[in-house]
Amino acid sequence: MTTTDYTTTLLVDQSPKEVFHAINNVSNWWTAAVEGSTEKLNDIFTVHFGETFITSKVTELIPGQKIVWHVTDCNKHWLKNKKEWVGTTMTWEISQKDSKTQIHFTHEGLVPTLECYGGCSNAWDEYIKDSLYKLLTEGVGMPS
Repeated sequence: MTTTDYTTTLLVDQSPKEVFHAINNVSNWWTAAVEGSTEKLNDIFTVHFGETFITSKVTELIPGQKIVWHVTDCNKHWLKNKKEWVGTTMTWEISQKDSKTQIHFTHEGLVPTLECYGGCSNAWDEYIKDSLYKLLTEGVGMPS
């Protein structure tokens, strides 16, 4: 089955435990403007980018293996449907691949038919492939 959800994969030298910890510290790679927590199952957190915000609930948390965030509210102020991400799910799957740790990210519901797909997938590329990758490999990310 072919999926059109946004996905990306990284390979890094850090352990699954280190990767898990880095992803959950969203202020170090996504945005410094974070309210709430990502540490426990059912935690709720909101990331802010000026007028834009995204509120998510931690719906799955398996240390060193998997993180799932479900978007419960958002304001994408530049879109016709400002709530376009509500109901979408961000899944981080962490696994060993040879001597490296693989991070497979899927934003289920972020599909090409959405107005923000182009801009949002480009933003995910920057946050994951650049900022999170630099946090893992160099110790400092590039959060908004």
